Amino acid sequence: MITQTEVHLRAVPGKPSPLFWVPTTYFTMALTYMTLTSVTAIMFKNLGMDNGQAAEYASYLILAYTIKPLFASFVEMYKTKKFFVICTELAIAVGFVGVALVMSLPSYMMILMLLFWLISFLGATQDIAADGVYVTSLDGKAQSLYCGIQSLSWNIGPIVAAGGLVYLSGKLHTDFFHHDPKVFGAEWMDSWRIIFLIVAGITALMAFWHMRTMPDGAKAENTPASVGDAVHILRDSFVTFFQKRDVWLMVAFAFLFRLSIGFLEKIGPFFMVDPVAKGGLGLSNESLGLIYGTYGLVAVLLGSLLGGVFVAKRGLKPSLFLLCCAVNIPNATFLLMSIFQPENQLLITAGVAIEKFFFGFGSVGFMIYLMQQLAPGKYTTTHYAFGTGLMGLCMMVTGVISGHLQQLLGYTHYFIFVMLATIPSFAVCWFAPFHHKEDRSIGE
Repeated sequence: MITQTEVHLRAVPGKPSPLFWVPTTYFTMALTYMTLTSVTAIMFKNLGMDNGQAAEYASYLILAYTIKPLFASFVEMYKTKKFFVICTELAIAVGFVGVALVMSLPSYMMILMLLFWLISFLGATQDIAADGVYVTSLDGKAQSLYCGIQSLSWNIGPIVAAGGLVYLSGKLHTDFFHHDPKVFGAEWMDSWRIIFLIVAGITALMAFWHMRTMPDGAKAENTPASVGDAVHILRDSFVTFFQKRDVWLMVAFAFLFRLSIGFLEKIGPFFMVDPVAKGGLGLSNESLGLIYGTYGLVAVLLGSLLGGVFVAKRGLKPSLFLLCCAVNIPNATFLLMSIFQPENQLLITAGVAIEKFFFGFGSVGFMIYLMQQLAPGKYTTTHYAFGTGLMGLCMMVTGVISGHLQQLLGYTHYFIFVMLATIPSFAVCWFAPFHHKEDRSIGE
């Protein structure tokens, strides 16, 4: 007997199964995003930037992903969604080749940042088009069926980027180029050029694969017919968003829920690789990649899974404050590590894993709140994008200032500040409004 699941897993006659393009599409999206927003921060640090500059420069690259709802309607108007996916992936590959070449120039930083900036907008456009292919090519049952595959595939991106690529950069620097791993400076460019060429090669390979396997994607029902229509839809979506009841409380929730995480995101890895004499733990890139990209990510995935089960059984409203505690309180592990500066890598890994597990567990509440309370209405998808955009804005703003604050305060006092930054998160959870009935099926 053929089950309903087996029917959806099979390919439509003449078309490849979604199993051929959904995993690779979302992996490629994540690889671009993580390379730009996380891997570059470590690269800047390796090249000799101070924490303030490294965190600031990497955080600016989040902007395009934050404002992508503003140009999403225009992408819908032209050609097919597949066309934009292929074009952006090829352009991203060329961009990363350009990054590798530019690093050979005497004064490369301004051109390098310009290339990263352009790649970030290409990556945001890639996200819009790829999500469009997914939504319009699969029916509701198939979307639900492939949701887990989509999420898992995206999360392989951080393993490869924040784990594998950072690890490989250290191995190349030490074992292939025979440089001192404890000295930051221009010698690190040798290994990072190879890393960006690898990213370019993977992205180009995915583009050619998607040429053969990805469907075109259908036009959405509300696709604008002209630029004027697109501007009208965008304006109307803003107006209706701010007409929602208690909208400013929901905006505060979307912006502040992960405030402390924003302050920790860039500084946590910097703390790991900074010398002990500067208050850090003195880890190599190899150890950092292994801890964050492997054990840390497994902890996030496990926490997310259990968090979804917890919310499904208990309900979001009675769980939200507990989920906020889960996201914020375990940040104290970094404060403890900065005080005692452990040398045992097992203890360091445990500290990171605890923080990441509870981050994954608690963050489920944030996404479900956006889906169920902030997004419902005339423009559900757009309003959900506004919510995630506010989260991105928080991560960008906190990232830009985090390195400068850390340099001013030192690691121990900075991590005390991170704990104080949890207070606004608790406040917005306590006062978060609930106006729509909960969908208890989420997470089940």
